[in-house]
Amino acid sequence: MIEKLNSNETFKQIDFGKIPISGTEFDDCEFINCNFPDSNLCDTDFLNCRFVNCNFMMSKTGNTRLKDVIFKGCKLMGFDFSICNDFLFQVEFEHCQLDYALFSKKKMKKTRFADCSIKEADFSETNLSEAKFDNSDLSGSVFQRCNLEKTDFRTAINFTIDPENNRMKGARFSAYALTGLLSKYGLNIE
Repeated sequence: MIEKLNSNETFKQIDFGKIPISGTEFDDCEFINCNFPDSNLCDTDFLNCRFVNCNFMMSKTGNTRLKDVIFKGCKLMGFDFSICNDFLFQVEFEHCQLDYALFSKKKMKKTRFADCSIKEADFSETNLSEAKFDNSDLSGSVFQRCNLEKTDFRTAINFTIDPENNRMKGARFSAYALTGLLSKYGLNIE
């Protein structure tokens, strides 16, 4: 049985799809190899938590609070971060599958994405200033009216970003990836 307040606990190999946790607060907890398929995470608070090799396929996230949360090796395909609680929202991702995730209108300043698959994700109107996309695949991801100032894309691949439709002062790119910034012009860059 999951209590309404859980602090300094480690949860291993638990299928949260069968345990109601909506409205629960987890503080300083670690989740290892846990499954959250079709879980209702609405109104649930995760504060200073770490998720390792967890599966969040089809999880519901209305008003979910994510403060200082680290996801490592997690499957978050289609996860809707856009409807998570904005107050103190702060996440970090390493070796995660974030394909089809929704981040629109989130404040994600200094967020780190390391070695992630972020295909077809929606970052519309997101503040990603000073974020880092280290060795991450951004195929088909949407960047519209974003704040990308000082964002580091030097090792990111397969992105398409319109500099005229985003704030990009000080953003960092490698020379080989410039095609992702110029694709709308139909140029042949060799």
